[in-house]
Amino acid sequence: MEYGKDLKNRLKRIEGQVRGIMKMMEEGEDCTAVVTQLSAIQGAVGRTAGLIVSRNLEQCIRTNIQEGEPTDDLVKEAVNLLVKSR
Repeated sequence: MEYGKDLKNRLKRIEGQVRGIMKMMEEGEDCTAVVTQLSAIQGAVGRTAGLIVSRNLEQCIRTNIQEGEPTDDLVKEAVNLLVKSR
């Protein structure tokens, strides 16, 4: 699978958020603010994982259809990946 610039940018944003949390912790910020930011990162990581799985699934299904192969196992694998990422 090829990972586009948009996915890489999402991860760079998440990386920036993590650095921001480290700074907040070093500055002794309130735990509520830190946990709020951690929660935002969890959501961003989950959405990014979902996007990667959905794009990969779409690509694999198209390939299997073109080659006359079944797609059932691909869908099951994608669902398992999503469940595992939660």
